[in-house]
Amino acid sequence: MSEIRLIVGLGNPGREYDFTRHNAGFWWVDALAQQYSWSFRAESKFHGLVARGRLEGHELFLLKPQTFMNVSGRAVGALAQFYQIEPGQILVVHDELDLPPGGVKLKFGGGHGGHNGLKDIFSHLGTREFWRLRIGIGHPGERAAVVNYVLNAPRAEENGQIEHAVQRGLQVAPLVFSGKLEAAMLKLHSN
Repeated sequence: MSEIRLIVGLGNPGREYDFTRHNAGFWWVDALAQQYSWSFRAESKFHGLVARGRLEGHELFLLKPQTFMNVSGRAVGALAQFYQIEPGQILVVHDELDLPPGGVKLKFGGGHGGHNGLKDIFSHLGTREFWRLRIGIGHPGERAAVVNYVLNAPRAEENGQIEHAVQRGLQVAPLVFSGKLEAAMLKLHSN
C-alpha cells in the first residue's frame, strides 16, 4: 500500500461559502494544516491554495481548489500531474450527504453519489481509484432541496457533530500518512 502524498479538501472559495456544509473538506484540511503549523499559499498553476510539509518521512501536499466545487478536478489533476502523484496516493476529503452529521468514513474508490466535485475529479484523473474521507453532513430529505442544503450553514447542533467528525478524522491522520489506510479505516469505523 503506497502512502498518501496529496490530500485535497473540497469546498467553494469565497467568504460567503466559508461556513456552508459543502465546505466540510476545507474545514478538515484547514484543521490539519493548523495542527502541523503549515500555511497555505495561492499557487495559480494548481488553481488552488497549497500547503506542503514533511510527515512520517515523506513530503505531503495539501490542496484547497479555488475553482469552485464543480470543477475541482482541474486543480487536483494539475498538481497530481506536476508532481507525478498516482491516484492511489490521493485522499479527497469531502462532505457526504449519505452520512449523518458526525459520521465519518474512509473508503477507496466507488461512485460519486451525485457529488459534482468528485465527478469532476473522476474525469480529470481518468479513474475513481483514489481514497476519500467522507464527512457526514446529513441529507435534507428530498433531492430537490440538496443544492440549497449544501450551500447553507449547518444548524448549531449539526455544527458540533460535524466538528466532532472532523476531529475523529484527524485522529487517524498519522495512520493515513504512513500508508496504513486499512488500519485507519478499522479505527475510524469501529468508534
